[in-house]
Amino acid sequence: MPLELIKEVNGVPEIEPLKKLHKVDFRSLQLGCDYSKKYIQGKLSHVSSLTYGGNRTPILKIGLQEQENSDSESNTINVLFFGKLAKDCAKVFSEGDTIAVAGFIVLSSSTSRDGEHCLVLKAFEDLSSTVYVYIKSVTCFSTESTSLVAAARYVYTPLNELKAGMVVNVYGVVKFFKPPYLSKGTDYCSVVTIVDQTEVKLTCLLFSGNYESLPLIYKNGDIVRFHRLKIQVYKNETQGITSSGFASLTFEGTLGAPVTPRTSNKNFNFTTEDHKMVETLRSWASTHISPSSTSVKLCDVQPMQYFDLTCQLLGKAEVDGASFLLKVWDGTRPPYPSWRVLIQDLVFHGDLSYIHRLQNLTVDILVYDNHLQAAKSLKVGSFLRIYSLHTKLQSVNSANQSTSLALEFHLHGGTSYGRGIRVLLEGDSDVDQLKKVLEYAGLTASQCSDGICQSECEDSVPTSSGSVSLYEIERCQQLSATILTDHQYLENTPICAILKQKAPHHYRIRAKLRSYKPRRLFQSVKLHCPKCHSLQEVLREDDLDRILQENATKTPDTKLQNTSLYDSKVWTTKDQGERKVAIHFVKNNGILPLSNDCLILLEGKIFKLLFY
Repeated sequence: MPLELIKEVNGVPEIEPLKKLHKVDFRSLQLGCDYSKKYIQGKLSHVSSLTYGGNRTPILKIGLQEQENSDSESNTINVLFFGKLAKDCAKVFSEGDTIAVAGFIVLSSSTSRDGEHCLVLKAFEDLSSTVYVYIKSVTCFSTESTSLVAAARYVYTPLNELKAGMVVNVYGVVKFFKPPYLSKGTDYCSVVTIVDQTEVKLTCLLFSGNYESLPLIYKNGDIVRFHRLKIQVYKNETQGITSSGFASLTFEGTLGAPVTPRTSNKNFNFTTEDHKMVETLRSWASTHISPSSTSVKLCDVQPMQYFDLTCQLLGKAEVDGASFLLKVWDGTRPPYPSWRVLIQDLVFHGDLSYIHRLQNLTVDILVYDNHLQAAKSLKVGSFLRIYSLHTKLQSVNSANQSTSLALEFHLHGGTSYGRGIRVLLEGDSDVDQLKKVLEYAGLTASQCSDGICQSECEDSVPTSSGSVSLYEIERCQQLSATILTDHQYLENTPICAILKQKAPHHYRIRAKLRSYKPRRLFQSVKLHCPKCHSLQEVLREDDLDRILQENATKTPDTKLQNTSLYDSKVWTTKDQGERKVAIHFVKNNGILPLSNDCLILLEGKIFKLLFY
């Protein structure tokens, strides 16, 4: 790694990564020598601000003072760091720190002052330069600095080697978990079942007085690291429990995702070995553990279903002492109307005007019992994952006394099957993906509310990727006041049955119109080139009007008149500069039909009069 943090305990480094390298004194540095396997060490005398050179390359300049020869005239040398190494070092360097630099080149300094070395060192990642910083504690500086390595060494025990009474450090892939919930005492509890390459499962009962101290697990397949986990045997089964100093990190289990730890603790150790362990578990899990299929989008929900929902909270209200309302959306439209909670008499938190603009993209979720406290603490606008959400279809009597079907969403009490609510942190891949969907769906819904064609908006909003819902089929088949004037003897035939039959055949169908084309009248016209006989779409109504007016100034082509397909007549306009207009009466099997059945083609007509 380009930058490693070496933890010191009572002034002694926990590890010695420089044992295999040769240390060089400042006064021994020479131009043209190979220092790829050598290092220098000293104390930071000054650290300049990060600057940018050509091509916006980050540059960091420091002064390094040799500790052993502090009375020497050439005890200080300038070191230049470039690229990402410069940015990483700028985040952790402080004057007085002891550092070592390995893998550098020596250049002649263009300027020198008394007391400073006439040489300068240059270090960057492409040169395989490595910087070691000796510190008394390890801090996670930012999510971008997780490549920094804390050199404290931990031993991790495979799950098949665990024995009662041991306090161990383990890695594992989450097979099952329950989000933190309030136990019967004063602590919060979370149940996590993990597995590793040994294919041995371990169930862990984790307790903490702080909700945020428990592992930040979002879904099955996440990877966890537990430090100081105590092993015990309960009812002949090995299990893990928290012990003094218990700590955890959680990582996304998706291959290729950033290795970014999730934790509420600001101080933790993370080494290159940890990075490799996470990647190894990801690769193993991708071939040995089936991906979780419990996550469902709103457009794919069905009645009597239990599923996990990733969504954004738009509003909330306390219904009564036993239930709480959450208004959420995920950017897709459910196949059923959502049952709505009357909120006129409730204290509602959220933007009702925005919720109204989203129309049928939102759903109402009722939360019960032990989940009430968690629901009340949620902030409007936060991103959630709700586990083991239950749906059921109910009949609803509308104002006109007709009965319709609506889908209810319930988060029941208890923690069975991992039931609960978890707030997702910014930066999670699921949150980033959801944001993109919500941005597009919100823009589309706003356009619909501003008067843009509703059917176009409905087509653009994601809907179910599966079959048409039973609710939609029932609505399509309901009787209406329409009176058939022909083909009364034909029974309604499902479309799926028609598609399996061979033509020709007579059918009568009753179906819901999902979409139609063209959307606009001018789109029913195509431009035809008489030379190459190609057809061209009309993009805008104004374009068609302009093209027709330009061609209207031309005299109709006599070669296109009175063919075997139609009879032609040419009229001269009186109020448009005696412009010629050709009218072609299309024949049917060589015979000219009656006027009310005859298809007419116009040549030289302007668009405004074309559909008069």
